[in-house]
Amino acid sequence: MRDLTTGVKYFLEGQRWVARHRRWWGFGLLPGLIALVLYIAALVALGYWADDMAAWATPFADDWDGFFRSLLRGTLTAVVFCGGLLLAMVSFTAVALLIGDPFYESLSERVEEMEGGAPPKPDIPLWREILTSIRDSLSVLLRVAAFGLFLFACGFIPVVGQTVVPVVGFCVSGFFLTTELTSVAMQRRSVPLRARLRLLRGRLPLTLGFGVPVVLLFLVPVVAVFAMPGAVAGATLLVRDLVPVPAADPDHDPDPDGEPDGPSAGNGDDTTGTVPIS
Repeated sequence: MRDLTTGVKYFLEGQRWVARHRRWWGFGLLPGLIALVLYIAALVALGYWADDMAAWATPFADDWDGFFRSLLRGTLTAVVFCGGLLLAMVSFTAVALLIGDPFYESLSERVEEMEGGAPPKPDIPLWREILTSIRDSLSVLLRVAAFGLFLFACGFIPVVGQTVVPVVGFCVSGFFLTTELTSVAMQRRSVPLRARLRLLRGRLPLTLGFGVPVVLLFLVPVVAVFAMPGAVAGATLLVRDLVPVPAADPDHDPDPDGEPDGPSAGNGDDTTGTVPIS
């Protein structure tokens, strides 16, 4: 139970961190806005073609009574669109992270520096980092799709499909969203995907405490865009718990003026200090 509430605190502390450092919040918005535009276009197209897809998939119902044919195809249309929404919700983070890898890398690194020092960045070429991110994201999406198909089938079980399955679905989505959000800080520590999954499974209450609120918030795509920078910051704080780094030299201040290296600098809201998690 303590891990569960701590996971929620990491999510909230991430939002507080970007609220205190508003330039970095604005910096982290850009990838999410680009991804949002792409997803809105895709969902509009899916909504427009979903009924045609349902009719194409059920040619055997052409000779059915009009009521039952409409009921079947209407249900299938709803399932297709809801499945698209679920996939969009889960994959939005992965796509936003791929689009915004340099943005979120800078944001995550800044969080670590201000919380006590970031681990050195792995000495690997940029092209390999991008390929690794794409490979890991595709691997996560395949896992999500497998779980999604299983849960979809279980959804037809009376009672269980309407009670247990939705709860399990939120937990599965929360787990894999946490996997995606922690990828930036984990890759900085040279933690491969399989090891990352083992770490998150080993602290499952902590992982779900962080990920499930993100899933609930990301049900509204516009909210997801504005919450994404804080989610990345919170995931970085979470990784610092899972894979601690040696304490920084207390006499060393990496940036005494508290000014960011990425967004345009200026006077104002960028303050230093730790974010306690109790």
